[in-house]
Amino acid sequence: MTFNRFLGRALSLTLLTLGAAAILLPFIWMLSLAFKPQDEIFSASIQLLPSSVEWRNFVVALTETDVPRYLLNGLIVVFGILAFQILFSVPCAFALTQRRFVGRTLVFGMVLAALLVPFHVTAIPIFLGFAQLGLLNSYWALILPFIPTAFGIFLFRQFLAQVPAELFDAARVDGLSETAIVWRIAFPLALPAATAFAIFSITAHWNDLFWPLIANTDPHLATPPRGILFFRDEESGNDVGALMAATVLITAPLVLAFLFAQRKFTQGLATGGLKG
Repeated sequence: MTFNRFLGRALSLTLLTLGAAAILLPFIWMLSLAFKPQDEIFSASIQLLPSSVEWRNFVVALTETDVPRYLLNGLIVVFGILAFQILFSVPCAFALTQRRFVGRTLVFGMVLAALLVPFHVTAIPIFLGFAQLGLLNSYWALILPFIPTAFGIFLFRQFLAQVPAELFDAARVDGLSETAIVWRIAFPLALPAATAFAIFSITAHWNDLFWPLIANTDPHLATPPRGILFFRDEESGNDVGALMAATVLITAPLVLAFLFAQRKFTQGLATGGLKG
């Protein structure tokens, strides 16, 4: 029995290691190219480690291109989206769990149905509407379509459904308004779910290329993935090292954010999103 358990764990560890290696290989190769001199990038042999570290690639990415601007645009867009999403999702989730009203089940069913509708289905009507309103090529064009989030409402609803209603009733007895209950009691309790949702939201919109490619043609408003296209087309040419260095700079914030928030991310999924 012990040997079988050891064999099973060894097999699981081997499969996980191979899967992780397959997933990480493109990122490792990206790092390798970012630090390689130009002549080694196009050499016939495959060499993972560079013979000498080429810092020039990062200097070019930061000083001779608009990569810092793309990073700033990405921060403005993703945190603008996240702030509005939480501002609307938390009160909606609180109402669906702690308030009794006619049609509550129907409303929650519509939220679940909205999870099945991909954004690409609504992209063209949104684009035409923004064009009529003159909102294209602006930060608002990149933020507004993503403020309504069925996934955010669902995740917070699942988490708040586990909080005893007596806790909120006690707050009402103490004289707190519904708004104060939402933001002073419900939201602090839902911080693990908020962290998990923030990781999902920031990752999705930081990496989004589809909508910025449609709604924005101004290089000064380009988000990181859109900016990489401008960089590739106009700045980098055959300078693959600088292009990979720019990609590393754009990918690094997401990796660092996930590493710092990993514990609360898994806690939020385990205690909120996976229970009914």
